Amino acid sequence: MRIRPTVESDLDRVLSCTVTAPVSWADPDRYRRFLADGSYRPAHTWIAEDADGRLLARAVWWTFPDGDRPLALDCVWVDDGVADPTALAAELLTAAHAAFPAGALPEFHLFLPPAWREDAAVRAAVDWRREVAARAGLTGELERLRYEWTPGGPVPEPTGRLVFTEAGDEEFTEVFRRVAVGSLDDDTRRGLLRLDGRAQAEETLAEYLRMPGDRAWWRLARTPDGEPAGFAVPSANNGGPVVGYLGVLPELRGRGLVDDLLAEITRSHASRGAARIGADTDFGNVPMAAAFERAGYRNFGVRLVLSGPAEA
Repeated sequence: MRIRPTVESDLDRVLSCTVTAPVSWADPDRYRRFLADGSYRPAHTWIAEDADGRLLARAVWWTFPDGDRPLALDCVWVDDGVADPTALAAELLTAAHAAFPAGALPEFHLFLPPAWREDAAVRAAVDWRREVAARAGLTGELERLRYEWTPGGPVPEPTGRLVFTEAGDEEFTEVFRRVAVGSLDDDTRRGLLRLDGRAQAEETLAEYLRMPGDRAWWRLARTPDGEPAGFAVPSANNGGPVVGYLGVLPELRGRGLVDDLLAEITRSHASRGAARIGADTDFGNVPMAAAFERAGYRNFGVRLVLSGPAEA
């Protein structure tokens, strides 16, 4: 058996894989679109093949179009004829992890229905992928609630409690640093295990600048007397407009200002005719989930994120 990254001439074989399990996967249309914009690449698509060249397994990783390393595993497939699919899939992922540039292991994202534990087929598909991921070093697990706003949902008017203004990258970096203190967001907390507050804020700024959303949409939030209160960062991904990032400074939390920040992002996207606004929040971030519910966002799914250990 041979495990290797693909090359351009492997495209037809890569597209021939059909995942029948009820979980998200890189279907041919998605693969072609993301290959065209650089989100998928032959070097980030790995396969296992037997001595005769028969395809036995495939794994597809996603990255930013201008990124230098894969960030998330989108799909893993193993041929039905493989005797031990779990072992082969884990071997495939482990080999790829060893070859990727140094850094945190790429996460594995599974997109699931809200009540996925109640569906035996979905639960079985998830359990198999969990085992594969764990054998390849992805032992961390985070469940995120997925929300969406669609036209017909409320577009709240400004309350006057906050004033929203444009601001430079340095101002956003500083407010990102301050909001990270005491954050309930798992990505933020893991980032602070790797980096000091300033470096984590700079990394966050760089990530949002790389997203397809327009930098001109970003707003700093201030109190009516001009003091910083937080920020609202409408953004976008490959699927369209998203809430992006928002946060209230620690000293102002508990006053309901999260509703004003989310309302500003909703108004921003709605003013440009958004047909849908997507959003995620950690299952344990109860205040943010409650804010989405109050704002008329609908919980339509779950994103299960399997990750490597946080790096101290």
